[in-house]
Parts: sequence; structure tokens; C-alpha cells
Amino acid sequence: MKVTLQVLFVCLTAGIFLISSCEKTVDTPDQVIVPEGITEFVDDFETESNDLSLLFPPDGSRWTTLQLINTAGGNNQLALTAERVSLGNQSLSISSFGGNNPLSKTDIERGGFAAVAGQTITIEADFYIDSDANLRDLLLLDLECCSCWDPTVPDNKCPGVRLLMSGGNDFLSIERGKIGGETLLQTSLPFPRREWVHVVWEMTLSPDETTGHNRLIINEQEVVTETGMNMPDATILANAAAAEGISFTLPEPVFYERLQIGVTANPRDLEVDLFVDNVRVQVRD
Repeated sequence: MKVTLQVLFVCLTAGIFLISSCEKTVDTPDQVIVPEGITEFVDDFETESNDLSLLFPPDGSRWTTLQLINTAGGNNQLALTAERVSLGNQSLSISSFGGNNPLSKTDIERGGFAAVAGQTITIEADFYIDSDANLRDLLLLDLECCSCWDPTVPDNKCPGVRLLMSGGNDFLSIERGKIGGETLLQTSLPFPRREWVHVVWEMTLSPDETTGHNRLIINEQEVVTETGMNMPDATILANAAAAEGISFTLPEPVFYERLQIGVTANPRDLEVDLFVDNVRVQVRD
């Protein structure tokens, strides 16, 4: 029997709903068809005007989804701006109010990847944080696998790895909680404020602690270089689910199909103003 998984993202900005779907065809709960994925993606947020919708063309060649979730009393905003740029004439401007009811999110998403174990993925971007606020638990970038969630278990969790502010209020680290791993912390370089910061995140993908490799570079300074899992593992997810009385089977093969960048989560009750520019992604064998 064929089962179709569909994840809908409904986003509201300037009174417009943007809806996108991520659909995979599954023969059994533990078998996933791996699509042909893009191996390179570059975007500097350049358009002929400051019309945000131009980042989402019908052919899917640029960004595929806008995610804007306001917490109670929040007024999150995304826009293209020439006010502050790292490359070219425009950048993505984000104003995000914090909160957990629901969890505040203000970001854009690029789908269409199919990065599997053994491949190396490199994600680069420039960030400008125009704030002195405590940024603890702020998430800037997610790499996720929606297809590797058991379709018999409701509420798709999209396991993956993320870049998280931790270790105080401004140390960018690699967060692995959604795949059952500990955060790869660094406290050697506080994230600079009110200046453009170039971030490079490189991973050799693996669900195994001994064969996965993780590097995080901030302004050409390597702050994390550690061996460790960075993909979902069937046993770890099954054990975590069993602890909650749930039977879980990891659909395989596992592949990362989307990234989200911006304020992918802002749980603290603080406003963050952020600019993003010069995004680069490469997947290679």
C-alpha cells in the first residue's frame, strides 16, 4: 500500500498566506524513495525590487517556503532591504519577537536537497545581529529531514541539526537534540554584534558518532571541529519514542531535504533584529 506524507507550512505575512508542501511517496513505513536533489544553491537576495514574493518563483528555483509564526502579542516581519548589505544591493531583514505560545519563528526555507550519509554538506551565510539582547536559545539555521519520520506516528517532527546560541547568551553552537545527541558547544568566540559575521557550517553526514564530522567556522576562526553523529539514527529515535510509549520505525534511507535560515526559533521573550545575506550551500560526495 502506498502512503503519502505531506507537510504543510502555512505562513502569514502582510495579510498573505503562503502554503508549501513537502511530499514523499513511501512503499512501507521503513522505505523512502530518495529524489534527485540539488547539490548547489546560492542566493544573495537580489531582486529587481524589494518585493519579497520574488524570492519564491513558481518554478521553485529560489526559496520554497516562508515561515512566519507569531507568538502571542508578537508582530514578526520579513522584508528585503538595502539598508544593510553584505553582498550586492539587498539583504533579508528580519524582526522577530520571542515567545513560546506558540513558538516564534521568522525564517525562509529552501527545499529540494537529498543529502545522504557519507556526503559532505557546507552551508555558508552572513549574519548581522542588530541587538544587545540576550540571545540564549535563539536558532539561526536548521537542516532537516521530514521524510525520515515514521508516517504512523502523528505530528511530523522533521529531525535534524541546528545552529543555536548557547553557553551564555551569544556563543553559536551545533544543536543535535532533535536527533538525540548533545549540543556541540563552543565558548571560545562570542558572536559579534552590529557587524557582518560570516558563518561556515560543514558536516560529513553520518548517524554514527565515530564517522560523522562537524565543523563550525565564524569569521574564519574554527570554533567547533568534532567527530559525532549528525543524522537521525533508527535505534536512538526508537528508544526515545519507546520511553513515551510510542512505537517508532525510522524510514530509510535517511536524507536531509531542506534548510531553514533566519530566526528559525526564538523562544525567549525578547525582540531580535537580524539581517541575512550571501547564502551558499554545497553537497558533495
